[in-house]
Amino acid sequence: MSCGGTGRDLLGEAIAYALPGADLVTPPLLARPTPCTAWNLGMLLSHFSESLDALAEGLNHGILLLAPAAGEPDAEPAGMRVRCGRLLSAIRAAPVDRPITVAGHDMTETALTCAGAIEVSVHGWDIFTACGTPRPIPDALAGPLLRAAPALIPGGTRAGLFSEPLPADLKARPGERLLAFLGRAS
Repeated sequence: MSCGGTGRDLLGEAIAYALPGADLVTPPLLARPTPCTAWNLGMLLSHFSESLDALAEGLNHGILLLAPAAGEPDAEPAGMRVRCGRLLSAIRAAPVDRPITVAGHDMTETALTCAGAIEVSVHGWDIFTACGTPRPIPDALAGPLLRAAPALIPGGTRAGLFSEPLPADLKARPGERLLAFLGRAS
C-alpha cells in the first residue's frame, strides 16, 4: 500500500495544514455543529486529540490499542497544538518500516501514517469549516490521500466511522473528491 511520497511526509503535511485551525477555535465556538453531523466542535476536538495521541503511540511504541485515553477528553485548542507537536516528534523519532500492531492486527508504518494523514487532513478541514473559515485541503496533500483512501477505508469498514461516499464531479479538486469519498459535502 502506498500513498505517494512517504506516509510520514504526508502526515507532517497534514499536521501543517490542520494546525492553524486551532487558532480559530474560541470557547463560544465549541458548541457549533461540524460536518461530522453527530458532533459539535468540542466533541470533534476531543476525538481529534485522541486520534493524534493514538497515532503518536503507534509510531512510538509499535502498538496502537484504539482505546480512548483515560481521563477527560481534551476539547481545547491548546491540547490540539501540544498533541500535534508530540505527533511530529514521533514521526521524526520512530524506527523506519517497523510493523505496527493496531487492535491486534499488523499494519505497515506507511499504512498507519497514510491513514493518519487522512484523519488529520479531514478533521482539520472539519475544524476550519465549523469555525466559519473554510480552507481547502491542498491538492498536493489530498491527491495521494485520495488514491490511498479506497484501500485504507474499504466499503465494509465504514459503518460507524464514515458516512457513505457522496457523488463527486471528476473535475473537482482532489480535496473535494476526498471529502466526498468520506461522506462530506464540500
